Amino acid sequence: MENMHAPSIRNTKTYSLTVTALMAAVTCVLAPLSIPIGPVPISLTNFVIYLSLYVLDWKKGTVSYLIYLLLGLVGLPVFSGFTGGLGKLAGPTGGYIIGFIPMAIIAGLAIDKYQKRWIHLVGMMIGTVICYAFGTVWFCLQSGTASAAALSICVFPFIPGDLIKMLIAISFAPKIREKLDMVKKS
Repeated sequence: MENMHAPSIRNTKTYSLTVTALMAAVTCVLAPLSIPIGPVPISLTNFVIYLSLYVLDWKKGTVSYLIYLLLGLVGLPVFSGFTGGLGKLAGPTGGYIIGFIPMAIIAGLAIDKYQKRWIHLVGMMIGTVICYAFGTVWFCLQSGTASAAALSICVFPFIPGDLIKMLIAISFAPKIREKLDMVKKS
């Protein structure tokens, strides 16, 4: 008789450790690929975070990002433009790197707590706005740029692309999550 109470594979320790490390590795591979359009490049970091939140959950997805962040801080070239080190975090774009942490928590909670995709989108949008806020304040402090000018070069150009990344993640990541939930522990 099949055990109806067997935990889904997403809830096993082996899965958690393996996929958390895997998603950190995916972030390390995709985040450095960036398009420099000014002081803040277009990167896939937030897209990978959204995927991680679906594949894992908000806690493990955030831990996955923190692993990536620590790897970058010790100098591995995993940040945008294949850079790394404390200097990148202390530089003008460091606030965005830190801002991904609350973004992951907020978006992840919306994804984990609610089934409706529009709520996932709202969570991603709120998290992204908070990331923008962290990053823009830090950018202004580091560069001496006025907030209106910083918004015009560091936020407004990214809104359409970030919305597209959110919509792509919402379109197929829940299906991945459902497939993983259907696989039972053997």
